[in-house]
Amino acid sequence: MGGFSFSRWLGILIKEFIQLRRDRLTFGMIVGIPIIQLLLFGFAINSDPKHLPAAIVMADPGPFARAYVAAMKNSEYFKIVGSVDEREADRLLDRSEVQFVVTFPVGFHRDLVRGKKPTLLVEADASDPMAVGGAISVLNHLGAEVFAADLPGLQRPAAEPMELRVHRRYNPESITAYNIVPGLLGVILTMTMILMTGLAMTRERERGTFENLLATPATPVEVMTGKIVPYILIGLIQVTLILLAARWVFGVPMLGNLFLLYGVVLLFICANLTLGITFSSIARNQLQAMQMTFFFFLPSMLLSGFMFPFRGMPDWAQFVGNVLPLTHFLILVRGILLKGNGLELMWGHTWPILLFMGTVLALGLGTFRRTLD
Repeated sequence: MGGFSFSRWLGILIKEFIQLRRDRLTFGMIVGIPIIQLLLFGFAINSDPKHLPAAIVMADPGPFARAYVAAMKNSEYFKIVGSVDEREADRLLDRSEVQFVVTFPVGFHRDLVRGKKPTLLVEADASDPMAVGGAISVLNHLGAEVFAADLPGLQRPAAEPMELRVHRRYNPESITAYNIVPGLLGVILTMTMILMTGLAMTRERERGTFENLLATPATPVEVMTGKIVPYILIGLIQVTLILLAARWVFGVPMLGNLFLLYGVVLLFICANLTLGITFSSIARNQLQAMQMTFFFFLPSMLLSGFMFPFRGMPDWAQFVGNVLPLTHFLILVRGILLKGNGLELMWGHTWPILLFMGTVLALGLGTFRRTLD
């Protein structure tokens, strides 16, 4: 065996570049993943969300209350969605349509003028503690700034002219595990279900058994569903283990119906398995299937609201996030476990998962038919 040969080394180097050029998916991952990470972390991720939707319960629509609401808007931390009654406010919080409800009590204007400290009730959806922290800190000193010019020389405490009473609903102690552990249900299922099914058909192709599968009279629907169903049981076992740990290790409250929760989980598992089997029919080998899985998993984890507040992202990032099934699954799971939501409050986040699954299933069937041909 001779020494190092520059010509042989150069030949191997050129061969690798040619191989990379032929493998367009791998080349796309090399270029695409850094670009995606730069866009997501540079523009989409924001740990201090603003323009959070807030509803107003206006029992005393006086000038001071209107001035306070205007100051909330000007702070840019709040987006006022309208004035509602108490029942509608509870419904909006349960459906995660608003992040805050601010209630101005009867006599708010009168008590301020008399130098008393009226109580301003702020109810926050604290199922994601990170999403409400910055906005609540703004409210803590907003009253003194708003009313200082309008109450000169009046007998009132030197600090705040009112008492701000904050109710952190669904997670009063702001325990991070209450938000993270239910979210792990979706993250783990997304990763494992897509990856396992993504490798299913490519494994057949690499082992040479795919031709035997094509020789059978099985239809594309039969082949795809036959490969998907065994993994449904695996996913349900994973969910059961996570729920047991969530309850007995982390103390996560489980206020809703567990049968309803498993129904949502089953729908989410089917959506991910459908995507995985579609990746499997497109990819030519197991490496490409793994690359596709990671390419989908990265934005799912970052844009779904699992790691960073969803409402803190710009509109384009929220649009992309709403296409991903994990975004809606997290809202459904946290709503069932932490809020005790029932079936009547779930349809708004169920149909996007169904639409995603139907679209991917149609794409997968079309790709698989072309593979058969």
